[in-house]
Amino acid sequence: MKIKHSSIASATVVALLSLSQVALAGGHCSNETLNGPYGFIGHGEILGLIGDDGAVHPYAAPSILDDVALVTFDGRGHFSRTDFGVIGGLPKGGQTTFNPSQIGAYTVNHDCTGTMKIIYTAGGAVPAGVETDLNIVVAADGTLIESVVYRAVTVAGSSKDGKVTCPPNCEQGVQESFEGKKVAVFGFR
Repeated sequence: MKIKHSSIASATVVALLSLSQVALAGGHCSNETLNGPYGFIGHGEILGLIGDDGAVHPYAAPSILDDVALVTFDGRGHFSRTDFGVIGGLPKGGQTTFNPSQIGAYTVNHDCTGTMKIIYTAGGAVPAGVETDLNIVVAADGTLIESVVYRAVTVAGSSKDGKVTCPPNCEQGVQESFEGKKVAVFGFR
């Protein structure tokens, strides 16, 4: 009898796990889907400033960005972030350590799409007020986040042609993507 009951219990657990994976794959995501730490890697280019004409006015040279970050989601729409990045071959702001002065908000829709807004809050490698907004897709049972930057705000700069300066035009033209993976702790996700 014990064997029969354990077989039924095992089959029930397998069925419930399968249903939960189907539900997530079918688009049953929410802010709760993202909870805990995720390691991110990012790559792209910072091209220039966006003028009143809606066009990107290039900087003297585009700057290649590489970034690693640890983002800790609270399951309720907020996160904290620390990162280290290199822009144009040099550490951001000359800082060779991680910059923990970042907070953010996120929304995960029912269909597993969503948004993230990263805000730098204090002095560090990046000045306070810099903002990066991303569109995201949550995949792999909530353990993977794919994203592309759709808006980046800086606090100072000017285009090569001198026609656009920040302030007042502080939105940058960027071509950047980030990928985040759930951090495994002791072999578990």
